Amino acid sequence: MLPSALADLIGFHAPLSVVQRGQGGAVTLLTPGVNVLALNATFLPGDVGGVDLRDVQDWHEGQGLPPLVAWVGGEVPAGLKVQEVARVRVGDWAGEAGPPDDPVVVEQVGRLHLSAWAGALCAAHGTPGWAEGLARQLAGPLEAAAGAFALLMAYRDGQPVGALLWQARGAGGAAHLWGAADAGVGEALLNAAAALGADLAVTLPGDARWDGPSVRAVTEVRYGLLIPVPGEATRGG
Repeated sequence: MLPSALADLIGFHAPLSVVQRGQGGAVTLLTPGVNVLALNATFLPGDVGGVDLRDVQDWHEGQGLPPLVAWVGGEVPAGLKVQEVARVRVGDWAGEAGPPDDPVVVEQVGRLHLSAWAGALCAAHGTPGWAEGLARQLAGPLEAAAGAFALLMAYRDGQPVGALLWQARGAGGAAHLWGAADAGVGEALLNAAAALGADLAVTLPGDARWDGPSVRAVTEVRYGLLIPVPGEATRGG
């Protein structure tokens, strides 16, 4: 069984992905042409003994993508050999209203603004060249899931400085795909997303700058590239 934090990420990203695949308790999402980690990773259970890791590697590479995997916790699961590339934290965000003189304004925009939204998101992550591919990929899924997602954009002095994708979940929601020019913009985006529902599940950067009264129940998620080990058993390492 997958840890709840990984199941939460899959629930958010699966409707946006191109390919979904299950194998030995692991779940793979692949989306060529998009650089979002969670859209191009195999999510691993805590015990990888039932996962054929060589098959995972071969399958990723067969799609022309690196063998990226995600797992939960501070320790690498036994039998898993990886080169860590990123870590994030998944938890709950308790939103609060910003000050009335907040220079950051957050607005909900329609799908006609998807290109500008993707541009703001990718610029916030320092990867503006991926904006066109991201907008192209998300256009179909967002249209098919009309009403299930909302696009938020943040502006400062009239200029876009961040973007967030919110997913409706019962009385609450989730925001696992977002980017902001700085922490102030990020907090404004997350607070606006939290106002759309009763609860907000969110992915936060890996550092501790975000610790505070707004953050609860945080679980660390790590991403890494599988390291092939010739001669060893492929199942569980």
